[in-house]
Amino acid sequence: MLLWTLCLTPLGLLVWRGFHDELTANPLEFIQHRTGYCALTLIMVTLSITPLRRITGWNRIIQLRRPLGLFAFFYATLHFLTYLVFDQFFDFAAIVDDIAKRPYITVGFPAFVLLIPLAITSTKGWIRRLGKRWQLVHRLVYVSATLAVLHFFWKRSVKEDVFEPLVFAGILACLLAFRLARGRGAELLRSALRRRSGELAEN
Repeated sequence: MLLWTLCLTPLGLLVWRGFHDELTANPLEFIQHRTGYCALTLIMVTLSITPLRRITGWNRIIQLRRPLGLFAFFYATLHFLTYLVFDQFFDFAAIVDDIAKRPYITVGFPAFVLLIPLAITSTKGWIRRLGKRWQLVHRLVYVSATLAVLHFFWKRSVKEDVFEPLVFAGILACLLAFRLARGRGAELLRSALRRRSGELAEN
């Protein structure tokens, strides 16, 4: 319940500001920024769950990863729908033109699309169906996160205000470094075990 309350608070605040006419002079841009910011923040928090579990030894925290990931997808969907419905008015020709000509849209669109299969396959049923392939599919979240950070950076670079995107880039770099180090460590451990097994077999 606490997790749901925290994750839905940004949406509640947006609705409250809308009813009180406090969405700034450019409501559309304000809503797009808030929903996109929430989506990116929740993606980073979701990716932080595994490192936190390994560092702290708190295994139950892994239970938060799925709902956090789904809330990230929820806000990303709101972000995209705001663009699709209120910015472009379902003008798909204009959207295609946007994707081709505006760099932040070019990377933002695939960043959202890559989240769709992750959300669909997040259930226990899909985990069973995909088996080991499930982890391979869900590694796409790192690609989506990288594209989302680029999307945010290029969007803000127009206004020469890239501090927040760089903070997200730094967080993502740390998370990627942790994953690569863990993968390298696991490979070294497997190699050591294979060598040890070979030595024992020879003896």
